[in-house]
Amino acid sequence: MKWIGLCLLILLQYSCNSQVQEKINGVSFVASRKAVAQEHVQEVKNIHANHAAVMPFGFVRDPEVPEIIFDTERQWHGETSKGAKQYIELLHQNGIRVMLKPQIWIWKGIFTGSLAMKSEEDWKRLETSYEKFILNYAELANETRVDIFCIGTELGKFVNARPDFWQGLIAKVRDVYQGKLTYAANWDEYTRSPFWKELDYIGIDAYFPLCEHQTPTVEQCREGWKKHKPHIEELSRKNNRPVLFTEFGYRSTDQTAWKPWLVDRHDKPVNLLGQRNATQAIFEEFWGEDWFAGGYVWKWFIDHKESGGAQDNRFTPQNKPAQEVIKDFYSKY
Repeated sequence: MKWIGLCLLILLQYSCNSQVQEKINGVSFVASRKAVAQEHVQEVKNIHANHAAVMPFGFVRDPEVPEIIFDTERQWHGETSKGAKQYIELLHQNGIRVMLKPQIWIWKGIFTGSLAMKSEEDWKRLETSYEKFILNYAELANETRVDIFCIGTELGKFVNARPDFWQGLIAKVRDVYQGKLTYAANWDEYTRSPFWKELDYIGIDAYFPLCEHQTPTVEQCREGWKKHKPHIEELSRKNNRPVLFTEFGYRSTDQTAWKPWLVDRHDKPVNLLGQRNATQAIFEEFWGEDWFAGGYVWKWFIDHKESGGAQDNRFTPQNKPAQEVIKDFYSKY
């Protein structure tokens, strides 16, 4: 009887452990002028990342002219279909899974969430152009067998104004791509996105404001999450979908947790400790939650040795104390 009881205990323990879902421990793998090489992917493996977001680009020259230009000779290698495929194949060869996340860039860096047309005719033209862009990459996603495909990034006004288009686009993507789908909603738009039940993940670019402190502590950042985390969990439970931080990260500068979305080239002092603390806080808050799938650090340049460092006040954690925090947490989940 003792042996039977012991066997049942072992079986139960194995059953429970087998249900534990591995977190998506990802990096946002920035498109480069050049092809990715093994030495670049090795640095991703060195921090125990198991996922990478590959991000080809389409360009809008004029926000009032609804045309998305992509796969041109003037684009960098990593911004094109050919380059994205090369990145994906080498990442896969190294056992790193991929989210293909095609994005658009508007002339002069205008925020994509503000993209909106003034007439029905222009909306139709934008929809036709965007559908062509997304389905091109949905086919690539299926061909390369990536795990996740992201149908859009931070397009709040477009999504809210044209919900029927997005519902139709999701169906068309499902026709050509067999994997899981998400959309990368900006932190202030995710509650209004109307299609979460049609997707597999609730995707959020998690640049939530947490606190104003010059050098926020881990505790101060975690306190700041109390304003946001219950709403994120509630949406996950309501829609029966896990939350995926399609982007998350902090700049290595003063007040990094106050307006984390700022990408301007301001001259605030470098603050490595603030970035480190905010990064640790987001891991401590979310990576242990059963409704949370994981996320992709913003951002990781392929040439690791030349990226980031002690004098850099931008987002990348590379060659900064925040990198060690990421490596530590990624090794545990």
